[in-house]
Amino acid sequence: MSIYLGCPIWSFKGWVGNFYPKGTKPSEFLREYSRRLTTIEGNTTFYAVPAQKTIETWVAETPESFRFCPKIPKAISHQGKLEDMIDRAQGFVDVMKQLGTRLGPMFLQLPPRYSPSLLADLKSFLAVWPRDVRLAVEVRHLDWFEAPHSDALDQLLTDHNMARATIDTRPIRDLIGDKRLAESTYESLLEARERKPDVPVIPKRTSDFVFVRYIGHPELNVNVPFLDEWGNYFASQMKEGVNVFAFCHSPENLIAPDLCREVHQRVASQIDISPLPWDEIKPDQPEQPSLF
Repeated sequence: MSIYLGCPIWSFKGWVGNFYPKGTKPSEFLREYSRRLTTIEGNTTFYAVPAQKTIETWVAETPESFRFCPKIPKAISHQGKLEDMIDRAQGFVDVMKQLGTRLGPMFLQLPPRYSPSLLADLKSFLAVWPRDVRLAVEVRHLDWFEAPHSDALDQLLTDHNMARATIDTRPIRDLIGDKRLAESTYESLLEARERKPDVPVIPKRTSDFVFVRYIGHPELNVNVPFLDEWGNYFASQMKEGVNVFAFCHSPENLIAPDLCREVHQRVASQIDISPLPWDEIKPDQPEQPSLF
């Protein structure tokens, strides 16, 4: 079993001099990112399908153990019925398969308006999804979290060995420490509260991998109880032979890499796992903050 930890982006100038070495150029961001973390939540594909040359660059700049988890384009997931987009989805899969061994689970994020009344549509889409490409599905309509719809979705995903993606936005709804934040960070936090869905956090394993998106608070200490909870959950799943894909966000994403490191430390304290690549790099900069 393995745990793959990453962020929603790699191109962020705010990481230069802390997460990335001083002087790192934008053209070097992906290379430095993949030397420290092990996966990326591919949000760029939500807006545009990458060109072949772009994918070739991604492959060349990352180790073979790295995993890209592309989000299915909104032109497929947010434009009405999924069954009308099957051919387009297959085309997207064919493009992303050029990543080869670096292709991790893909990620289907359904819009809030996509309710359980469309279960038959979802069934039709998943029935023809390529069996050799893993998929995680995130629902946002609140009815999916209530019986009998929740059970129906869990069974559908289990039948196809697809993950039910969990998004945890509890940390950004915790008001602890907000008044101590810089004005720009506080405004980013308010914006994140508006944009991110406020849905129940009910982790359910419906496949041979777990897929979690953690939206962290910009103050590290506020995240402690949530990180403890997820660390225990990931360790328990991995003890059963399950792979974990966990993605850490934060408003402005400044501390997102640190959240990944904290998760890794919690899991590593319970089971024997590979070191985080970041921890094996000799620091050329001040030591990263820790919650321990």
